[in-house]
Amino acid sequence: MSSTAAAPSGTTRTVFLLAHTGRPAAVRSAELVVLGLLRCGIGVRVLEAEAADLPLPPSVEKVPEACSDALDGCELLVVLGGDGTLLRGAEFSRASGVPMLGVNLGRVGFLAEAERDDLDKVVDRVVTKAYEVEERMTLDVVVYENGDVLHRDWALNEAAVQKVSPERMLEVVLAIDGRPVTGFGCDGVICATPTGSTAYAFSAGGPVVWPEVEALLMVPIGAHALFAKPLITTPESVLAVEVEPHTPHGVLWCDGRRTVELPAGARVEVRRGAVPVRLARLHHASFTDRLVAKFALPVSGWRGAPR
Repeated sequence: MSSTAAAPSGTTRTVFLLAHTGRPAAVRSAELVVLGLLRCGIGVRVLEAEAADLPLPPSVEKVPEACSDALDGCELLVVLGGDGTLLRGAEFSRASGVPMLGVNLGRVGFLAEAERDDLDKVVDRVVTKAYEVEERMTLDVVVYENGDVLHRDWALNEAAVQKVSPERMLEVVLAIDGRPVTGFGCDGVICATPTGSTAYAFSAGGPVVWPEVEALLMVPIGAHALFAKPLITTPESVLAVEVEPHTPHGVLWCDGRRTVELPAGARVEVRRGAVPVRLARLHHASFTDRLVAKFALPVSGWRGAPR
């Protein structure tokens, strides 16, 4: 770790660390981050369940995951891992309002702000507070059955209505702002944020939407229909996916982490979330550069902007 000035005397600063302890690289990375922060006078807090797998000094604070105020008093949530761990971190960040700084130890990691080789920079930026915080749109999701609320949830990337039986399609009707758009048999339908446009929605053929754009996406998966194109609406729209009464039941996945069964006839409504997720940013690089780097896009023929 590169050295940096310690926190001013008399101040108490705490950073929460969340890591994928099942990965040796994450364990080693967590150890480096913890030691670097402690050396600079910043306290570190971790989950009890993860502490057993991490080589931590006794001064590191440990809290149970079920604790509702686990991040109270923390100025930042540092997450080490792949996309799944980053989405888990987003749950903590949204619930607490504490900004999340992701370090990618996986493959793509669009939610991450740093890579494994940037750990020294991460510690330096945290210590000197040399980062900015931006808010990312989320989704509020409500499942209705016979007009009654069956389930409430949220998502940062996407809410996906999917079939359960591989041999049978899911029959759905799509609606926007209370008006029907189209219906078809399909493998599912994804409702996504711009942040989620580079995740599941991307693999289903949806467009890449720059994070600064405020919009909602609706992307069919394997639809048997002539009109089954991705749709982009305003952030004030209400997207709805109705599971036809005669079709097999489906399932709702939120960010691939939380799931609920959808009985035949269920209606899933998706709207802009009331609570955003706050992300800490270390770089001012454009999303275009991030897109090129993450997907290793070929740009060698580009000769520069017109003069």
